[in-house]
Amino acid sequence: MKFFLDTANLDEIREVASWGVLGGVTTNPSLYCRIGGKLEDFEAHIGRICEICDYELPVSAESVSMTRDEIVADGIRLAAIAPNVVVKIPTMIEGLAATRELAKRGIKVNMTLCFTVPQAIMAARAGAAYISPFVGRFDDISEDGLSQLAQVVEAVNNYDYGHPVEIIAASVRSANHVAQAALMGADIATVPYGVLKKCVEHPLTDRGLASFLADWEKVKANA
Repeated sequence: MKFFLDTANLDEIREVASWGVLGGVTTNPSLYCRIGGKLEDFEAHIGRICEICDYELPVSAESVSMTRDEIVADGIRLAAIAPNVVVKIPTMIEGLAATRELAKRGIKVNMTLCFTVPQAIMAARAGAAYISPFVGRFDDISEDGLSQLAQVVEAVNNYDYGHPVEIIAASVRSANHVAQAALMGADIATVPYGVLKKCVEHPLTDRGLASFLADWEKVKANA
């Protein structure tokens, strides 16, 4: 499973890239707003993210238009920022139509806000290269987001769509979400920086490291 970072924060992206585990970046309007992003700087900011990703790792930039023609126009403009931009489009009828048109132009689409198996299969049929079923938002309404993700992974992988389709576990809230997504075969987990740090940390690792260091101090004292 690949790790995408779900953020618009450049420092977070640089830090995770330094770990050697960064597989891509996903952004959305809320994440850009959270860093105090300005409308006039949006495309330049996406370009800076693409540069950190060496113009190779996929960077999802979202259209905020609501009609197919406007979404297609957004997608063409966003894809022109850098070769690794993936256009993020909400799962809706106008989004499906726009995805079809963009896919025909060779522009990759990440279909987001996906919650059901039929939505996911239609996204794949329309030409989406990535599909982002949400986990945490199901949990927010007291439903089982992981079981919904498992159904999407199984159903999408049942069929050949004539092009590669990767499932991105999105709206990830915990290290357990990441672990379960990996066990069920999701291709990617897009994870906030704080959650990705928790995926590295474990109290037994900390305890073992403290023990090793303490014993090494004894070795040095006996030198």
